[in-house]
Amino acid sequence: MFIQTLPHESEDRMKFVPGRQVLASGSILFEDETEGRARSPLAARLFDIPGIKAVELGEDYVTIIKRPDDEHKTLWIQLKPMVLAAIMDHYMSGLPVLNGGNPTASASYSDEEQKVVDSIVELVRDRVRPQLLEDGGDVAFKSYDPTEGVVTLEMDSTGLSTPAFGTQIKIENTLKHFVPEIQRVRFERMIDEEAANTSDRPGLLTDEAEQIRVLLETRINPAIAAHGGYITLIDIQDRTAFVEMAGGCQGCGMADATLKQGVEVEIKSAVPTIERVLDVTDHAGGTNPYYVGY
Repeated sequence: MFIQTLPHESEDRMKFVPGRQVLASGSILFEDETEGRARSPLAARLFDIPGIKAVELGEDYVTIIKRPDDEHKTLWIQLKPMVLAAIMDHYMSGLPVLNGGNPTASASYSDEEQKVVDSIVELVRDRVRPQLLEDGGDVAFKSYDPTEGVVTLEMDSTGLSTPAFGTQIKIENTLKHFVPEIQRVRFERMIDEEAANTSDRPGLLTDEAEQIRVLLETRINPAIAAHGGYITLIDIQDRTAFVEMAGGCQGCGMADATLKQGVEVEIKSAVPTIERVLDVTDHAGGTNPYYVGY
């Protein structure tokens, strides 16, 4: 889950944009902690953080107002990680933003479709995510398209001990087994906020990066899954896409051929602004190292 942070002209305010709906419409400012805790599970989590003075909820943002530094010496460098964790934990919990509401409710969902969404959220939260966390990864529900029966999940596979694509197949089979309405499961990369919100890799936030991630998910990774491998986009700089091969691709003697004859051609064809594709994989770290150090 990628949460963008936007500083405010006032040093005591900071806006957090989770990339998901917060309120259906309008905004609510909780200046009274007791009221905030009573009306909003999300605000209650945020008020648990020492130094929070007020919480504002909007359609697509959460604004935090901290206590002045001269009162409690509370710095954003201390608050920011706790606020990010609280927002992520809230969306993982499946609780509504406001009491009496549903966190995944949408005016476009019928009652039956909403039941499907609720089942998916509960299944991901209680069954899928705990297993993935145990294996070093993470996953979160993002959306459901009832017309196509397509579920979109955000997934962090960087710490997994097994190939990500194999894990994705298991997750998809699990969801389809328990929720027959599901026809397909899409996976998007769960971007680490601290990494993505710095200026180190701004290329990951471009339209080109999103196009390449979709291409990897829908065409390239399924094609190389038979070898137990998968490819991740690392960055885009100066019309160059940097990718990393993992699983069966890491250490494979055919890695260069796979990149040049397949992956690079596909990416350059789908995203014409990309002129080169470079592999940053440490092939010496694979089970069949391509480069062997002495």
